[in-house]
Amino acid sequence: MRIIKIEAYRVELPLHEGSYKWSGGNAVEVFDSTIVAVDTDEGITGYGEVCPLGSAYLAAYANGARTGIAELAPSLIGLDPTELGVLNTHMDRAMKGHPYVKSPIDVACWDILGKACGKPVATLMGGCYGEDVALYRAISQDAPEAMAERVAHYRGEGYTKFQLKVGSDVDTDVERIVAASDELESGDILIADANTGWTQHEAMRVASFVRDIDVYIEQPCRTYEECLSIRRHTERPFVLDEVIDDLAMVVRGHADQAMDVINLKISKVGGLTKARQIRDLCVSLGIALTIEDTWGGDIATAAIAHLAHSTPPQLLFTTTDFNSYVTVSAAEGAPQREHGRMKTSKAPGLGITPRLEVLGAPVLSVS
Repeated sequence: MRIIKIEAYRVELPLHEGSYKWSGGNAVEVFDSTIVAVDTDEGITGYGEVCPLGSAYLAAYANGARTGIAELAPSLIGLDPTELGVLNTHMDRAMKGHPYVKSPIDVACWDILGKACGKPVATLMGGCYGEDVALYRAISQDAPEAMAERVAHYRGEGYTKFQLKVGSDVDTDVERIVAASDELESGDILIADANTGWTQHEAMRVASFVRDIDVYIEQPCRTYEECLSIRRHTERPFVLDEVIDDLAMVVRGHADQAMDVINLKISKVGGLTKARQIRDLCVSLGIALTIEDTWGGDIATAAIAHLAHSTPPQLLFTTTDFNSYVTVSAAEGAPQREHGRMKTSKAPGLGITPRLEVLGAPVLSVS
């Protein structure tokens, strides 16, 4: 089997809540998503998706994804998409860095492999544990009382895990954490995600204020070293996210006992192939994972679901369903939230069929 064509489509994904806000005054109202189609000479087409969280979150942005794909795609024509190790080695040689550019291509090739084998991607990644997986709900940054109200609202929809977007001034963030904590019921989990928004001294203050609250602290500061310092001064469970961008950082973090949980974003590490490597290492080391991506719609959610559902449940901290946040559906067959949980499709590959009327004409085509 050989790759004969790679196309990319641009799809806008407005949000049900109107906007999504996090640390540093950052906000997005409409996500700019790129969907990649990889065609083969055997008539099988695979699909992947990459959707950066704006341009001020990671070293990634939507137009950069498409520009990078246009640069990389010509060198992939003629390769076997089912030889994922070879494919990823080739991409890394052809383009240094830019993992988010490679991610949708890698995901599309997993979709092809599953379709060629007649198996769901989750089966190829080890098999599904149980019937479904629990989701978390991200609570966009807002006034403390408004965020607490959203926690109550989403519990009514079946969620039991809530990720508060904090990372602004310390006093307001502490009020947000306290207000949300007051809404929790037995078994609920609260995560205060600063998205690198606190300086080290601010994070130390927050850690001190919340020492008696049942809350996880996620990525309080910009650098690994700053986060490690906070980790060593708090007994609250600790999550690393933005600094975990490859296998080596997991090894380093484990050696330093820097975290209890990592947040594994598929496009941040270059696709499902490398995300699976990190997932499997974490399972071997006993590190729990949140499995997700920077953002996306139906296709990104399908990829997340396959990786999450094939992760041993005792180490799957949580996962997410980005397609429930947005108003546009770009594919049929994607996982759908049901009482705060989701499950993968049993169909081959990712189990999705793109809605061609939503994709429209490709913005680039390489053959």
